[in-house]
Amino acid sequence: MRRTPVTAALLLLIGALLTVLGAGSAQAAGYRYWSFWESDGGKGWTYATQGPSLIRPDDGTVQGFRFSVSEDSQDSAQPRRAPDFGAICAGTPAKDGRKRIALVVDSGTAADAPDGEKPPALRTACAQVAPDASSAEALASVAKPLRYDSSAMLCAISGYPASGCGEQVGEDSGAAESGGPATASATDDAVGASGGGGPSAGVLAGVGAVLLLGVAAVLQARRRR
Repeated sequence: MRRTPVTAALLLLIGALLTVLGAGSAQAAGYRYWSFWESDGGKGWTYATQGPSLIRPDDGTVQGFRFSVSEDSQDSAQPRRAPDFGAICAGTPAKDGRKRIALVVDSGTAADAPDGEKPPALRTACAQVAPDASSAEALASVAKPLRYDSSAMLCAISGYPASGCGEQVGEDSGAAESGGPATASATDDAVGASGGGGPSAGVLAGVGAVLLLGVAAVLQARRRR
């Protein structure tokens, strides 16, 4: 069957679009790390804007930690237990000169675990600490051993994972250097939101360029008929 110039141009356009979109997917990568969360005042979670060593929570605060693979704060997995101070600290009576911080520690799923490791079960704890204690100190009081890297990034809670710290994972990355969006979740810096898990600006620009070229090719082919 003989292809007309218009048909050929359309086929070329479709192939180019698939190539650009496929390249965008192949470049996608995430980071395996502990993210830090705070209660939103109800039954939900909000991503913390500061690291746990900077925040000094009030008595009655609920905070969470979740281990997962994600690209940035906008697609990071939340703790799978609701922030319920009353339930978590029910067995820890108030004490003068101390504050109570409810903590949810969610080690995530097997899909997010490093090779050869099994995530511990989700647990909750009520930390009773000094009034000026930070979130990091509250966590240390109930979930040792903690492991940090040289930049003060939180790498492990209760010894999980046994190795690694914010490593990049993805089709093109393998096990790359630590850093990127993962670093800010457990250090003194806020997380830089990069716009969620959709196509990047570069991929969208490439799609736009391909569309323009395709339209031009179709118009030219019609003029030649």
